[in-house]
Amino acid sequence: MKRNFSEWLGHFKKSISNYSYYIEFHKVHNNIDKIKVELNILNSLIGSKNIEYDFEQLVSKYPETLKCIPLLLAVRQKEIYIVDADGELKYSFKKMNYPVEKYEMFMRKTGLFDLLQNHIINNLVDYATGVETGLDSNGRKNRGGHLMEDLVENYIVKAGFKVKEDYFKEMYIHEIEKKWGIDLSAVSNQGKMEKRFDFVVKTENMLYVIETNFYGGGGSKLNETARSYKTIATEIDKIPNVTFVWFTDGAGWESAKNNLEETFDVMDNLYSIDDMEKGIMNNLFI
Repeated sequence: MKRNFSEWLGHFKKSISNYSYYIEFHKVHNNIDKIKVELNILNSLIGSKNIEYDFEQLVSKYPETLKCIPLLLAVRQKEIYIVDADGELKYSFKKMNYPVEKYEMFMRKTGLFDLLQNHIINNLVDYATGVETGLDSNGRKNRGGHLMEDLVENYIVKAGFKVKEDYFKEMYIHEIEKKWGIDLSAVSNQGKMEKRFDFVVKTENMLYVIETNFYGGGGSKLNETARSYKTIATEIDKIPNVTFVWFTDGAGWESAKNNLEETFDVMDNLYSIDDMEKGIMNNLFI
């Protein structure tokens, strides 16, 4: 019996976020703990009346404090490129690669001296914790993807499969081909493209290659994903004893429902969280 797309889409979830989705505070605190001593040394510059001199003396005595500076600008990298009218510079914050005067210029022109000297902040540990918290919020997109993977995996396990025995996580095409002797060159463009599937489930009669994702918000990526998976499904249909399965969900699909519907119309094994809740795993893997 053919499914109704609009009805199916109507059961999509707005969110699958758990409590740890928003900020991983243990990660924030661990990152700060690694540089807490150096941040407290830099605290001595707060309110300095002669900050360039004090900075020079501090860095000369405690060069390890330099590693904290990128974080004060909300930067993860230990090298920072600067291009302005004075030319191009690449500052290293692992080990000084310029005279201290250049680092003084960096601190002055980026506004960090002003931040410290004029008491705009009172404690660098607290300030850096706030910056780390903001940077960690950028990881929500990846965490969202992992939430959907975890959800799908839970249902695979409930269906009776065991990891590394009859289901496998994050397998590349070449690994699948090697393990089961299956030719997936149609999917990999004759070996020119390396694709990784989120899960692979192996039953006695079939190999299931699985993709998962959840989109809480819209964007051009959704249309690209729908088209790409439609192509993969068409190519895998030609390969004996291999089935492509896609689990997706999220209110973001409302903005890309036309492309999703095109894939839905040609792909039998496209499922949502609602399908999993209704027991699709027990009927799917045969």
